[in-house]
Amino acid sequence: MDNTNQRKALINSEISLFLRGLIIGKVLTLMVIGGLLWWLLKPNVFSRNSVNSSNQNFNRISNNASSFQTVADVPPASFNYGGSTAWASIRQLVDSQIQSDRPELQLRYVNPVNGSPGSSSGIRMLLDGKLDFAQSSRPLTDEEQAMAKERGFTLEQRQVGMDGIAVVVNPSLNVPGLTVEQLQQIYLGKITNWNQVGGPNLPITAFSQRPEDADIVIFRDLKGQAFGSNVQYVYSATDAVRQLSKTPGGVYYASARSVVFQCSVKALPLGQTSDRLITPYQQPMVSPEQCPRQRNQLNTQAIKNGSYPMIANLFVIIKQNKGSEQQIGNAYANLLLTDQGQRAIEQAGFVGVR
Repeated sequence: MDNTNQRKALINSEISLFLRGLIIGKVLTLMVIGGLLWWLLKPNVFSRNSVNSSNQNFNRISNNASSFQTVADVPPASFNYGGSTAWASIRQLVDSQIQSDRPELQLRYVNPVNGSPGSSSGIRMLLDGKLDFAQSSRPLTDEEQAMAKERGFTLEQRQVGMDGIAVVVNPSLNVPGLTVEQLQQIYLGKITNWNQVGGPNLPITAFSQRPEDADIVIFRDLKGQAFGSNVQYVYSATDAVRQLSKTPGGVYYASARSVVFQCSVKALPLGQTSDRLITPYQQPMVSPEQCPRQRNQLNTQAIKNGSYPMIANLFVIIKQNKGSEQQIGNAYANLLLTDQGQRAIEQAGFVGVR
């Protein structure tokens, strides 16, 4: 009997130890599984926090960026504008975006009835009340400001971008480049053969728009000196490029944005001195044979840092008359000076000012 009781007690003790061990094992297992789950979930929590933080930063940046939608005092009406042909890509790319984002504003480009389109003719049309604001690739002249005052208002120029002034020649012409002074002497008729500037024995034919219709001004310090008799006048940059393609000794100056990409002409390096010539295109130059599969691209870095010697600033010309013309001129300039507008100007091939 005693032996039986002892066996029962021993069995009960073993069962108790087994159950205790089983419970402890389960608890330890649950702790390990819980710890593992916590470890696996912890990176996801950090990841979510990181994503949320990034999203907050992105939203903060996006909210701070100015856009066409953020510009106030945009008049809901239709307006006439015009001017520089160098602005053609801005009218195509940027202005179309403005009107898409601000459908209450309608812009209508107007060509001059007399003369060729350009900065000068656009400013003249603004003075005559035929435009509500003008686009210019050059600053206002003293004469234009005087004319505005005679008519009871003033003109303001608001810079919104930059462009280079490129000098282009026939692709067959072999010349290392020009200094700004040499270019000036060519258009004054004092340098008449390319062999005077390191080129072949070939007469120079200089093309230009007429001064009264000029899109850009290459020399503001001529002090009344007229262009030489070797200068032939053209209607537009398109006309000049066409003439250059069949004139081996021809030369023309225009907005770099409008001619650097062309296949039928070659842009020359320019400099203040002959030992420091800067190209208006990104090197290496794309040859005419490679074009149009590849095209030369604007040397925006040289224009932006000022190392390129001939710069054309892009201005919105605003009539300060406290009327609707002043309101739309200010609104248009403000639209172009937003972050969205400056990005669009650079997409159009120019250099922004912000």
